Amino acid sequence: MRVGPAFALIAALVLATCSRQPPDGAEIMRWQIDAPWFGGFSGLWIAPDGSRMTALSDRGTLVSARIDRADGRIVAIRDVRPVRLRASSGKPLLKELTDGEGLAITPDGTIHVSYEQVHRVARYETPGGAAQILPRPAAFGAFDDNRGLEALASDDQGRLYALPEDWLTPEGAIPVFRWDGQAWTIPFTLPKRGGFLPVGADFGPDGRFYLLERDLGMTGFRNRLRSWDLIGDTPRDEITLIETAGVHDNLEGVSVWRDSSGRLRATMISDDNFLPLQRTEIVEYVLKEKLAERL
Repeated sequence: MRVGPAFALIAALVLATCSRQPPDGAEIMRWQIDAPWFGGFSGLWIAPDGSRMTALSDRGTLVSARIDRADGRIVAIRDVRPVRLRASSGKPLLKELTDGEGLAITPDGTIHVSYEQVHRVARYETPGGAAQILPRPAAFGAFDDNRGLEALASDDQGRLYALPEDWLTPEGAIPVFRWDGQAWTIPFTLPKRGGFLPVGADFGPDGRFYLLERDLGMTGFRNRLRSWDLIGDTPRDEITLIETAGVHDNLEGVSVWRDSSGRLRATMISDDNFLPLQRTEIVEYVLKEKLAERL
């Protein structure tokens, strides 16, 4: 998401500068690099062992890095390598085409990015390679410029799942678009609850579908993580794992993985909108044992 309604955004930014006690189980690291490309992170992938990450900036940069940990906690981000994303011509993306919001890396290592403004999903064999644009269904043309494909995930079969930020079915549900390598379909929808909007998605090592959502109000940024078990194409057993208000910055990317102790972790990253009042946070939650048993 780029800058939204001014009044609500200013209120959120002011509150975001205040120090608030994070909930139990939350680990927060502020990440900062003094470079023009740094910021605007909207997508995140964490390696299955938690040792590497790939982050997507909404200004057309893909960043890979190694993660140093001590007792499971992130202590350093090193070997940071930014790569500018390219168009299908192989040339760097024009400014108006750079708004990448969702990131998914399929089991074979192929990178996929969903874009707003010009709504599309692109496939990259390598980070600096030319884009291969997937076919676009007619529904993508109905999205508002800044409310399009915000969340992207892949399952263990390599199928892609894309969710628009603010576009609902006639029944008022959140549509989940799936690319199976041949065509886009909507195999299922998810219930919309409250003012939260989809911003990130992932499939965990438990096979569950995870949805990161964000709201913006007078209490600052609100963040929520829900998950479902998919039985065929039917989502069941909805769980709200995390819900915070005014605690974190603008969390938009999520990756769920299992650490060496067998604990499920949800790692999230915030989009600072390239604004000085905001910050880039890497936030991790170790899911509570009673929840992990249900997952």
